[in-house]
Amino acid sequence: MRPPRPRGPCAAARGRGAQREPLPERGRGAPAIGLDAELYYVRNDLISHYALSFNLLVPSETNFLHFTWHAKSKVEYKLGFQVDNFVAMDMPQVNISAQGEVPRTLSVFRVELSCTGKVDSEVMILMQLNLTVNSSKNFTVLNFKRRKMCYKKLEEVKTSALDKNSSRTIYDPVHAAPTTSTRVFYISVGVCCAVIFLVAIILAVLHLHSMKRIELDDSISASSSSQGLSQPSTQTTQYLRADTPNNATPITSSSGYPTLRIEKNDLKSVTLLEAKAKVKDIAISRERITLKDVLQEGTFGRIFHGVLVDEKDPSKEKQAFVKTVKDQASEIQVTMMLTESCKLRGLHHRNLLPITHVCIEEGEKPMVILPYMNWGNLKLFLRQCKLVEANNPQAISQQDLVHMAIQIACGMSYLARREVIHKDLAARNCVIDDTLQVKITDNALSRDLFPMDYHCLGDNENRPVRWMALESLVNNEFSSASDVWAFGVTLWELMTLGQTPYVDIDPFEMAAYLKDGYRIAQPINCPDELFAVMACCWALDPEERPKFQQLVQCLTEFHAALGAYV
Repeated sequence: MRPPRPRGPCAAARGRGAQREPLPERGRGAPAIGLDAELYYVRNDLISHYALSFNLLVPSETNFLHFTWHAKSKVEYKLGFQVDNFVAMDMPQVNISAQGEVPRTLSVFRVELSCTGKVDSEVMILMQLNLTVNSSKNFTVLNFKRRKMCYKKLEEVKTSALDKNSSRTIYDPVHAAPTTSTRVFYISVGVCCAVIFLVAIILAVLHLHSMKRIELDDSISASSSSQGLSQPSTQTTQYLRADTPNNATPITSSSGYPTLRIEKNDLKSVTLLEAKAKVKDIAISRERITLKDVLQEGTFGRIFHGVLVDEKDPSKEKQAFVKTVKDQASEIQVTMMLTESCKLRGLHHRNLLPITHVCIEEGEKPMVILPYMNWGNLKLFLRQCKLVEANNPQAISQQDLVHMAIQIACGMSYLARREVIHKDLAARNCVIDDTLQVKITDNALSRDLFPMDYHCLGDNENRPVRWMALESLVNNEFSSASDVWAFGVTLWELMTLGQTPYVDIDPFEMAAYLKDGYRIAQPINCPDELFAVMACCWALDPEERPKFQQLVQCLTEFHAALGAYV
């Protein structure tokens, strides 16, 4: 989801501030952190009431807001301001006249927000832009609301040791002229920092040149690789809500830009014989499995609805999922299916679905058997709900979706306690039954069955780029915290009924996009409290993300609150 970009005159605005959010202005005051965003209020004569509804926070260090505007035809304007606390802030000043005609060429006007420094306060500011097109009857009012943080100026009180009367003098560190010794000290510190910075750059360059070039494994078949590549789509900027925590320290490489560390996939180093040996103890005869309907099918893999006959009593049967491969599947693809299927093996939790048996007889394509869930894959189920939603809005409730999220969080909390990292949590790797019980599965065959969710970034390995945390994308680092990030995206999938996150972003740009502080926007009809849970999962610093047990508690309380109104 993303804020709509209305089309038309006097629309675009850009921002530079201390944090990334949907700011439509350019502020000067935090160049070290920086912000460069764009949001249209009016475009092609259409007003974005969604954009106008934002009441955005302007940091204390940002004193200027820049607006870009123009009109295709004659448009007259009147500009005015309202401030709720003149003790904390002066009336905003602009570098254009209070009324006139909107320029026909792209122009920029500046609004100055000056705090008095007398008190600490959050000042509410309303900028009202009245537009008249052709005649007085065509009259439009645009209201831009802002919250400016103003703080009292700090003053130090120093007592002169030479003053016999011990009189006090007020020292203002902002306006006082630095002494010669102070200037020398700052110059010395600056020179030292510059030298250290140059030495660090030189060492980094030498280190990069001395690193042994990592060999790429070319054993992935052409069909698997081609599915991971996607055509770059037209990028549409998505904006993070202002209340989303995003003050973590960005992860950067030595060059200042995110880089991908290419490492060999451990799964590729496992041979088919080794993979079969690991599952030999749960192997069963092929005769015990009967294949029925094909539930999902990819280029080289299939998932069947199957029937498993009891070994001791052939009259007893159990429904099962059966994962297998087609004849054209390569040995590596077969090996990866078996290896990835073992990710949850041996774990027991009501919200996990590990494999129960395998068939690995010679001359037969290997099969992986899992317990059956009659509504199948969660992502496909959600999309089916979205199709039905138009005719039956009550097909699935928000309370049901939150209940699903709680179950996924419970299963992941269990994995975290067992120190198991999933690495590919998403709706596509969950299943659901007719009681809305959700279980997490492994990611075997997911790359083949959901090729649009995986992307190859030039290293012959398909990754779920849109679900990955920044440290996983940049440094190939995975942890329970990176699973928490993926859970936040999965929660977003639930609330959008199976939409694809970051659908307009080129996979090759995802790392830079996340590093710059952008996130997927709040879904339509998603409560603020629930979106805040998602946003916490997307903190850049893994230590700032919540634990799964905290997510379970938070979502459970929210679910109970929803129930109180049903």
